[in-house]
Amino acid sequence: MSSRPDILAIDQFPPAITERLQSLFTVHPYKGIEPLASYADKIRGVATGGGSGLPRPIMDALPALEVISVNGVGTDQIDLEEARQRKIGVATTLGTLTDDVADMAIALMLAVMRETVLNDRFVRGGQWSKQPLPLSRSITRKRMGIAGFGQIGQAIAHRAAAFGMEVAYFNSRPRTESTLRFEPDLKALAEWSDVLVLAVSGGPRSANMVDADVLDALGPNGVLVNIARGSVVDEAALLAALKQKRIFGAGLDVFQNEPNINSEFFTLDNAVLQAHQASATVETRTLMGNLMVDNLKAHFEGKPLLTPIL
Repeated sequence: MSSRPDILAIDQFPPAITERLQSLFTVHPYKGIEPLASYADKIRGVATGGGSGLPRPIMDALPALEVISVNGVGTDQIDLEEARQRKIGVATTLGTLTDDVADMAIALMLAVMRETVLNDRFVRGGQWSKQPLPLSRSITRKRMGIAGFGQIGQAIAHRAAAFGMEVAYFNSRPRTESTLRFEPDLKALAEWSDVLVLAVSGGPRSANMVDADVLDALGPNGVLVNIARGSVVDEAALLAALKQKRIFGAGLDVFQNEPNINSEFFTLDNAVLQAHQASATVETRTLMGNLMVDNLKAHFEGKPLLTPIL
């Protein structure tokens, strides 16, 4: 790169990643749409997270934008059609976080079905010598339905097999390379499943796809695990199902309106809650951050994006 391109950093990144960005680019932290106006015409690249994306008003304010590099796999907060029309390259960190996100799905399933969080509170509260706890649920030989069968969904299926679970999946199309059963109807998959894991992409197509009908199909012994996006679940319906014990429980890493989530979740003993932490390990976040930087670096060196989606 002959000069240091100006980029806009929507999110804060780990110190080592921020240092790399600053060594290669002139980095402008995003501080609001009004301050942006004074330097918007210089911005050629954007570094952002999967949750933040690039809201359309910010994209519209950047006339010289060439590339968006996402520290994550979510693109539901980026207008991809507008990016395509403007010939703006978009890259994600697909492949770096698959294993950790799949691990979190299994961890949430175990935490809900074996009631490990409830048991921890029971022991810490000095209740062990005073009363017995109800028995929890076994994982072995249960049925897992996976909604969304990309890299992450397939990694979850691989882990579920180690528990002797039977697995079927819902997807936009069958995966010809998989020998697992494809179920084209999400409600039918929920009815079949003991555990329904959500690994679909966010965006309008999947918004509120898990509604009251799907939850009722999952039933009073069923468990919902969401490591996808909060927008995929009708939260009012989920809260009602959990309160009324129409499903056994839920393990949730993502929510609508995060981090300011609905406080009704805090009252539920049959929900295990995480703060969008599925990829939050030192190892994976380092890989993700470096790939985000490497995609920007490649673009401004005149090379193809390493992991493009556009």
